[in-house]
Amino acid sequence: MSRPFSAFRANARDHRASILVAALSAAFGVALLSTTGVLSAYISASEVGVHSSVGVALGIVAGVFFVIAVYVGAIVTTNTFATVIAGRTRTIALLRLIGSSARTQRRSVASEGLAVGLIGAAIGGVTAAVLSLAAVRLFVAVGVLPDVLYPVITPALLAPVAVVVVTTWLASWVGSRRVLTVTPVQALGAAEERPPAAVRQRARIVVAAALLVVGLGLLVFGLLLGLGVFARSGIPIASGYGVLIAMPGGVLSFTGIVLAAPFFMPAVLRGVGMLFGRGAAGRLAAANAVRNPERSSRTTIGLVIGVTLITMFVVAAQSYLQMIREASQNEPELYAGAESVLTVTMLVFSVLVGFSAIIAAVGVINSLSLSVLQRRRELGLLRALGFSASQVRRMILAESAQLTIAAVITGLVLGTAYGWVGAQSLLGSIPGGGLHAPVVPWSFIAIIVAAAAILALLASLAPTRRATAVAPVAALAVD
Repeated sequence: MSRPFSAFRANARDHRASILVAALSAAFGVALLSTTGVLSAYISASEVGVHSSVGVALGIVAGVFFVIAVYVGAIVTTNTFATVIAGRTRTIALLRLIGSSARTQRRSVASEGLAVGLIGAAIGGVTAAVLSLAAVRLFVAVGVLPDVLYPVITPALLAPVAVVVVTTWLASWVGSRRVLTVTPVQALGAAEERPPAAVRQRARIVVAAALLVVGLGLLVFGLLLGLGVFARSGIPIASGYGVLIAMPGGVLSFTGIVLAAPFFMPAVLRGVGMLFGRGAAGRLAAANAVRNPERSSRTTIGLVIGVTLITMFVVAAQSYLQMIREASQNEPELYAGAESVLTVTMLVFSVLVGFSAIIAAVGVINSLSLSVLQRRRELGLLRALGFSASQVRRMILAESAQLTIAAVITGLVLGTAYGWVGAQSLLGSIPGGGLHAPVVPWSFIAIIVAAAAILALLASLAPTRRATAVAPVAALAVD
C-alpha cells in the first residue's frame, strides 16, 4: 500500500482535480444510497402502505444516476491523466534512458491513480455519510420526517466507494497508456506531447465506428419499439421496452463519439475560431486549439458530456410534458394528474444529473490549466518575441472561450437528439401519443450559454495568472 502513496506524494499537485472528481463521485453515490434507504423507510412507515417494490424502483433510479456520475468521472480522470503524462514526457524519457522500462513507468502512474481513488473516495464517502446522517436527524427534529429507524449508515455504503476506487484506478491505467509511446531519445528534447501523427488513428477509428454503428442501431430499434411500429406490424414485441433498448444504445454511441472526438472536434473548433477576429491573440488562439486535436478534444469532451446530459434530460422532460398534454386532450381521464407528477420527477432528475455536469466542469478547468502550464516554454517564447502579458491573457481567454463554445454547441446538438429519442422510446406508443418533434426550451439554452461564458472565464484565470507571472527568460528555461 505504501508504493502507490509514495508515487502519489511525488506528484500530488497534479492530482488535486482528480481527487475532487473521485470525492464528488463517491459522495454522490453514498448520498443517493442513503437517500434511497431513508425514502424507502419513510414510505414503508407511511399510511399509504406501499409495497417493497417502491424501494426496488428507487434503488434502480439511484443506481442509474450513480452509473452516469461514475461514467463522467472516469472519462474526466482518463483525460486528466493523459494530460499529466503529456507534461511528463521528458521526465519519463530520462527514466527510460537510465534503464527504466515503459511498463514500470506505466505501473507507477497507475499506482498514483489507485492512491487518488482511495483518497478521493474516502473523503467523499465519509463526508456524504456524515452529512446524510446530520440531515436525517435535523429533519426528524423539526418534524419533516417521522421519528422511526432510518438506515442511513449501512455496510452498503461501501459499494459506491469501492466502485469509485476501482474506476479511478482503471481510468488512470487507460490514461497512462501513452507512457508506452515515450522513447529514451525524447530526453534530449523539450517535454512535448506526442504529435497527432503518432496517434494510433486506425484502431481508434475502427473502435469508434463499431461503437457508433451498434449504438445507433440500438437507438433506432428502441425508437421504433417505443413508437409501437412492431406491434402494429403484428410482431409480438412489447413497446414498453423501447427505452431499455435505447439506453445502452445511447451509452455505446456516445462512447464512440468520445473516442472519435479528435477527428471531428477540430472542424468545430475551426469554425468557432472564425468568431474571434483577425488580431494576433485571436489568430494564435484559433491555431492553438486545432494544432493538437487530441489535446483539444481531451479539454472539451468533459464539458460536452455535461452539456449533453443536462440538455438530454431537459429536452426529454419538455418532450414528455408536450406528449402528455396532447395525449390528455384525447384521453383526459387517463392522464389526470400525470403532468404535475412528471414535472416534479423530472425536476429531481435534472438536479441529480446536474451533479455530473459539475464533475465535467471540474475536468474542463483542470485540463485547460494543465495544458497551459505545460506550454510555459511556448508562452515564454511569445513573450520574448514581443507579446505583452495582456496579449497572452487574451490569447488564453480566447482559447478557453473557443473550446467552451465548441463543447456547448456539440453538447446541445447531442443532448437534443438523445433527449428526443428517450422521450419517444418511452412514451411514443401511449394512447394519444405518436411521433413528435423535440421540444427545446430556449430559456434553458440561454442559461447554458451564460453558464458556459462564466466557465470559460473561470477556466482561464488560474493558468493565465501563472503563465504571465514568469519572466520570458525563466519560461524558456523550463524543461
